[in-house]
Amino acid sequence: MRLFAVTLLILMLSLSCRKDKVSYVATPYELDIPSHFPQMIIPEDNPMTVEGVELGRKLFYEELLSGDNSMSCASCHSPNAAFSDPEQYSTGIDGIQGNRNSMALINLGWAQNYFWDGRAITLEEQILDPITNPIEMHETWPNATEKLSSKLIYRNLFYKAFGEEGIDSIKVTKAIAQFLRTMISGTSKYDVMYKYENGISLSSTDQQILNNVTIDEWAGYDLFKSLNGADCLHCHKGTMMRIDGFSNNGLDATFTDLGRAEITGSTFDEGKFKIPTLRNIAYTAPYMHDGRFSTLDEVIDHYSFGIQQSSTLDPLIEFAFQGGVQLDALEKSLLKKFLLTLSDEGFINNPDFSDPDE
Repeated sequence: MRLFAVTLLILMLSLSCRKDKVSYVATPYELDIPSHFPQMIIPEDNPMTVEGVELGRKLFYEELLSGDNSMSCASCHSPNAAFSDPEQYSTGIDGIQGNRNSMALINLGWAQNYFWDGRAITLEEQILDPITNPIEMHETWPNATEKLSSKLIYRNLFYKAFGEEGIDSIKVTKAIAQFLRTMISGTSKYDVMYKYENGISLSSTDQQILNNVTIDEWAGYDLFKSLNGADCLHCHKGTMMRIDGFSNNGLDATFTDLGRAEITGSTFDEGKFKIPTLRNIAYTAPYMHDGRFSTLDEVIDHYSFGIQQSSTLDPLIEFAFQGGVQLDALEKSLLKKFLLTLSDEGFINNPDFSDPDE
């Protein structure tokens, strides 16, 4: 009996000393969506949380995701370039260059189809690709997640973000997608012009900005929208400054890169590429899918005189028969002044988008 009592006492003491497993429920994240923007549709299987965004931000700058631990998402999407690549083509860890310019990461929560050819349908799906791409980060997902799992800080961050142990590719992409959805650009001078034009209430700060919009900037905006002016409105408009779709904008008469057709297999899609946003365009040079234009002046010249004829040329380019809209020097200057109103300093310098370890 004495032995039984001692054994029972030891068992009771051990049970009383055992720590219950700590559970963690992530904190819902409230997106700061500008008043003139539509609501963002968040996937049901990847709700926004404070912990998920924090983890995604850290992963965005994490070089362990690459094969030689030297490259992160931010390597090709620099904050100083509105999260695009200032180089014409990005170079991967093996010294191999791609053949397309890295797109700017702006307002992706409202996008449909990702990459220049639209091969990814969701933001989460898009994030899966660069890690395993042999000309980019050239890593396997098992290796990448094993490296993350070896770090206590990541084991803790993933547990807090998802309420369970374990790190895998799905959780990585979900966390980075959450962070990217917070990267909202909507506080440029253009935004105030847009709100004023559409009768949307202006704050006192907005009113001060509106008072500083110049006559030339308004004139450039009129040119931008005019069918007989720069005729940009077909593809670039509204709060996103783009439409969801693909277009052949007359860069080439024959194609070395088939663009969207590589995904659909349709000859009708040859030479068509995803229409990018014009937001922060002053920061995102070089321009076009292949980065062929180094300056905004070159872009404006292309639409003025450089349109090339082909069978899939966008029919909305109404003056293609004469090479473009043929803007004169003054019109080009005014259009460029308007395009500069799309610069959003608050977005570029937002500390919430910077490397958390610097």
